[in-house]
Amino acid sequence: MTERILLVDDDPSLLRVTEKQLADAGYAVRTATDGAAALEAFEEGGVDLVLSDIQMPVLDGLELLAEIKLRDASAAAVMITAHGTVERAVEAMRTGAFDFLEKPFSRERLLNTVERALRYRGLVAENRRLHHELRDRFSFASIIGASAGMKEVFRTLGRAAGTDVTVLVSGESGTGKELVARAVHYHGARSEGPFVAVNCAAIPEALLESELFGHEKGAFTGADSARTGRFTEADGGTLLLDEVGDMRPDMQAKLLRVLQDRRVVPVGSPEGHAVDVRVVAATNRDLAVALEEGTFREDLFYRLAVVTLEIPPLRERRDDIPLLAGHFLAKHGGEAFTLSPEFLAALRRHRWPGNVRELENVIQRALVLHREPGELLVEDLPPALRDERPRAENPFALPEEGISLAEVEKSLIRQALERTEGNRSRAARLLGITRQTLLYRLGKHGLE
Repeated sequence: MTERILLVDDDPSLLRVTEKQLADAGYAVRTATDGAAALEAFEEGGVDLVLSDIQMPVLDGLELLAEIKLRDASAAAVMITAHGTVERAVEAMRTGAFDFLEKPFSRERLLNTVERALRYRGLVAENRRLHHELRDRFSFASIIGASAGMKEVFRTLGRAAGTDVTVLVSGESGTGKELVARAVHYHGARSEGPFVAVNCAAIPEALLESELFGHEKGAFTGADSARTGRFTEADGGTLLLDEVGDMRPDMQAKLLRVLQDRRVVPVGSPEGHAVDVRVVAATNRDLAVALEEGTFREDLFYRLAVVTLEIPPLRERRDDIPLLAGHFLAKHGGEAFTLSPEFLAALRRHRWPGNVRELENVIQRALVLHREPGELLVEDLPPALRDERPRAENPFALPEEGISLAEVEKSLIRQALERTEGNRSRAARLLGITRQTLLYRLGKHGLE
């Protein structure tokens, strides 16, 4: 597509020469001899770049640039200035001009500057397109779920996203915690800023401080150059601290200091610098249990958990399985396929230890290995899912001689705690009760 330039100059000879040079280079050129006429031409649309003299009657170049930026902040402009008025050209760049040309300028300088300005305009437009694409990708609608647990997540997410408070996202691995964190970012006031994610559990403990806060050259063995930390990279945006529950105690204290002071001190630096970052923390650990065990700081917990989003595991939102399966079908090119009733029934039976991530892998595998065109059958599932037997409707049989309900309750509580390795919140979910109710029953039965 031919790029369109609006050329503005009150010097007829310069206007004519510059127009010819641009046209010979393949550009479509419109001309105007004063700022007012140029503004009217710009408002008609179809302008990729404004190339304007600064000194003009009626409306000078700086006034024209200001009016154009009011109408389109992303408009690209190059200003033309006479010798001795470079200060005004610098002022124009502060107003939003891409560059300036000082008279007299060569054809090569003209075309080079125009090419760079149009390339920059293209990069800005592409960046905006990608940003909108990311926002759509990480919209609330991209988080699939209609179960009661997910509706509560959506309600809290909608309220928290528009604020600047710290958010703690908890849930088992594979439940979509990072997807939720990105939705918080892209629907908040910082959506134009960077989103930076760091997995605290994947970085060696000795390097985590440098990763988060940066370091100076020579701060430690191997620090051959200075490095910017993730907090600084996320300045003006959002930082996701994934698996924050695995952070060692001394790093917890340093993180708390940064959250309190809004300043980071790079390793090896005598002084720090301010950062403006929204923190979203995520963990698959029960931090309430970690508090009881003394492995997580209480003051840091309350700094992070201003708003808490708990993502339920897939086994607790079985009504969402058909929705998610359909979503993953479309995502991986299976729009023409349907799911057989037996296939869906097998999905509903499975306990999904890998949660939503595991379900996506199962659908992807079934699409690759399907046996019948147009329909996914139970035979397309992995053997572990295919051979699972339906659970009995009533797994409990009451003996003729009766039973002690208290002993049954104690036994079930013990089993739940053993299965979850002592994690009381997960044990409570297995038993279908709240954590507070479980704590009460532990005390009642002397199981603490």
